[in-house]
Amino acid sequence: MAWHPPGKNCGLCGAKTCRAFLEMVASGERSYPDCPFYQEMGGEQAAQDHRDILGNAYDFVLDPVPGEPSARKIVLPFRPDLVERWGIAEGEIVLGRPMGAGCPVQHVLRVIDANPVTGVLTTHVVGPAFSRGATCHDVQAYHMIGFEGIARTVRRPPTFGMRQRFLPGFCMMALTHTGVTNMVIERPEGLLIRVEDIRL
Repeated sequence: MAWHPPGKNCGLCGAKTCRAFLEMVASGERSYPDCPFYQEMGGEQAAQDHRDILGNAYDFVLDPVPGEPSARKIVLPFRPDLVERWGIAEGEIVLGRPMGAGCPVQHVLRVIDANPVTGVLTTHVVGPAFSRGATCHDVQAYHMIGFEGIARTVRRPPTFGMRQRFLPGFCMMALTHTGVTNMVIERPEGLLIRVEDIRL
């Protein structure tokens, strides 16, 4: 089985996305060790172990819906009034750190939907390479409301109403999250799920 990059789309390999990196590997422009996560993850072996950087096992990986860059991330800025005040809209870039979930990493998010009443933003994590040269809204801190994406079962499938350990496919820290699954829809590409009450 060929090794695949972790889907973080960080840009550190010189490609804009992990998919573009694989195309560059196939054409001979790059090699697997150009991915900064290749050695750290131990190549193919890490993908078979299904453990995060702390050695914790997880039940499933949350992958993007086909055609999307990452699983959908639903967030609420600590100052939700800024969504209306700044006119944050679809396609714009938002920066911030998920302090409500205790994550130390600042995220670069592309807005899919911005609700001017609640301030809730539905986004994709796109990574720093994507945002270079773009105008950004720095909300600084936000609450993690939930994730939506296609669940790739590792130990056990997502179960409605159950708190489970999962790994967002784009997590730069490769750290297991926990959340309660409150939506499960069977689709041709797999189970589309929504996970809320996110904790590290």
